[in-house]
Amino acid sequence: MRAWLFSIFLVSGTAAHADVPRVATDIAPVHSLVAMVMEGVGTPDLIIPSGATPHSYAMRPSEARALAQADMVIWVGPALTPWLADPIKSLAPNAQSIELMAVAGTQLLANRTGVAFEADTHDAVATGGAADQAVPSAQAEAETAPAHADGDVHAAGGFDPHVWLDPENAKLWLGTIANALSARDRENAATYAANAAQGATQLDELQTRLEAQLAPLQGRPFIVFHDAYHYFEARFGVEARAAISLSDGVAPSAARMAEVKNVVGQTGATCVFTEPQFNPGIITALQTQATLTTASIDPLGAKLPQGPELYPALIESVGTAFTACLTQ
Repeated sequence: MRAWLFSIFLVSGTAAHADVPRVATDIAPVHSLVAMVMEGVGTPDLIIPSGATPHSYAMRPSEARALAQADMVIWVGPALTPWLADPIKSLAPNAQSIELMAVAGTQLLANRTGVAFEADTHDAVATGGAADQAVPSAQAEAETAPAHADGDVHAAGGFDPHVWLDPENAKLWLGTIANALSARDRENAATYAANAAQGATQLDELQTRLEAQLAPLQGRPFIVFHDAYHYFEARFGVEARAAISLSDGVAPSAARMAEVKNVVGQTGATCVFTEPQFNPGIITALQTQATLTTASIDPLGAKLPQGPELYPALIESVGTAFTACLTQ
């Protein structure tokens, strides 16, 4: 591994510096937002390929090379990808690092712990200003909070890292991304600003449609496989009642399954949101008197084409899954 890291430094050290900043991003939804802003000017690099878990990933040489050559790294932050902080420091020490969870105004939600979730627990904290006094840095959170086997931090007192599933956060970040690119590339500043404004308008229209679509479904109980949709729930007023698994890489224990089944029975939940790696046998174990309907949601949009349209398509697909499952 050291050999190819050394070769990366040789390549990055001799590469000609382009006028358009080279941008590396962590996950596909963030890549999409950056691609939206850079459309017509350049294309960002994606470090974590679609379908890979962001919580623990070993970069391939091509991905490490893209990181080493970056002028700017835009990522959710170490609460989502704790392993990525060190490669950014070692491979891209001179690159500007933008942690989206730390962007002023970003709405952060505390991790929900335990099996059953209390209703109306969507208390958000916005980063920036006076609120920062009570908000630990994402780096500190990743270093001090207990993590599960795959690195997915869901510790009490920490913040849920699935921040991109709130389109209001995405709209805010579009402006942040445009400003950062414009500071490095004045020649294309007008394009970045126009693209960000157009993207924000698109997300506004999408949010308005989803609010109308999901409003009749508020209050209907459902269960999630992995507590990854808290931000979407909070934005659109829908509420999960329990999570089957501690994280997307941890199988539920028999005791946890019994607790979830109890929640299903008590709330009358008939919908379970699953993810691609979900074991269908779990549904059978949760059955009570009512038949459980399932809908699969991939919070990273792994099956969607990469590029500017992935993010709005992802949010649309989550809304469609909620509508289909909760109207059964």
